[in-house]
Amino acid sequence: MRETIQSIFDAWNEDFSGVYSVSGPDGVIFQQVCGYRNRAEKLPNAPDTAFGIASGTKLFTGLAICKLVDEKKLSLEDKLCDLLTYDLGQIDKRVTVRHLITHTSGVGDYIDEEADDSEEQLQSLYDKYPVQLWERLEYYLQMITPLPPKFEPGARCGYSNSGFILLGLVIEAVSGMAYQQYVQSTIIIPCDLTHTGFYRMDALPANTAMGYVQDEETDEWCTNIFSLPVVGGSDGGLFTCAEDLDKLWRAIFANKILSVEITGFFLGLYKDDDYEVYFAVGADSGVDFVTAYFPQSKIVVSALGNTDMNTFPLLEELLEMNMEEQL
Repeated sequence: MRETIQSIFDAWNEDFSGVYSVSGPDGVIFQQVCGYRNRAEKLPNAPDTAFGIASGTKLFTGLAICKLVDEKKLSLEDKLCDLLTYDLGQIDKRVTVRHLITHTSGVGDYIDEEADDSEEQLQSLYDKYPVQLWERLEYYLQMITPLPPKFEPGARCGYSNSGFILLGLVIEAVSGMAYQQYVQSTIIIPCDLTHTGFYRMDALPANTAMGYVQDEETDEWCTNIFSLPVVGGSDGGLFTCAEDLDKLWRAIFANKILSVEITGFFLGLYKDDDYEVYFAVGADSGVDFVTAYFPQSKIVVSALGNTDMNTFPLLEELLEMNMEEQL
């Protein structure tokens, strides 16, 4: 198996910077580490280097919401307008927690990834709202509440960053804790995720990868410190490493975080319809991420990169391998 995975990586790899890891119940099966966590000082990435995972953070937010549901502190049918005391502007009063976590709320998205000009919209947003000010979830409301709904709640599925910011605010309202603190105390610490956290972009701890973006005109590599919120929120910005992701998936499937019933609901949000696999992805400036769990073989696959290189093809190849050879 290791030789096959190596051939898949070799065929795909050009200038990958990051960690690609495949692990089973007995430990690491294959691991490839490339590039630098700090290019200027030529500090190499390591197997336990932490990387930003962008929207992969939504996996943790979903777990946190489901934990509150599991503890009967929250219901999936609770309406957002009944949970939050903020002025919600144009957000439809019918929106529920279920709508938000399933991306069916229709809430106007402050980063609308369905739009053709999403990158241009994002840059305009950063020009108006400097990223060093994005420290608390309340700050996002001024970007979300004035937006008209994209569709009626439940009408269709539409990927929503705004929806997960609102879920973060729900977590804060119900738990009485800052979103990041709640995730830390109920998921990160209990699962022994030792190199996972909402690290400040301007104060990254040791052995954490800086994200890099290459200038199209000069080919110069610049860090992403001016391209992402200074502190990650409930829709993106967490840092983690390959070993911690392995621990997380195994804790989820062992029902160490949620009850059997709620675990089933949660996993349904991340199951691929065509393959027997559960996965989460994330991408942003200087960040590319995918992680997956194959339940039949109990194998975890994670690719964490600190450039814009697309790591998803590595998972696609393993999905095909799983179909043909049964990992």
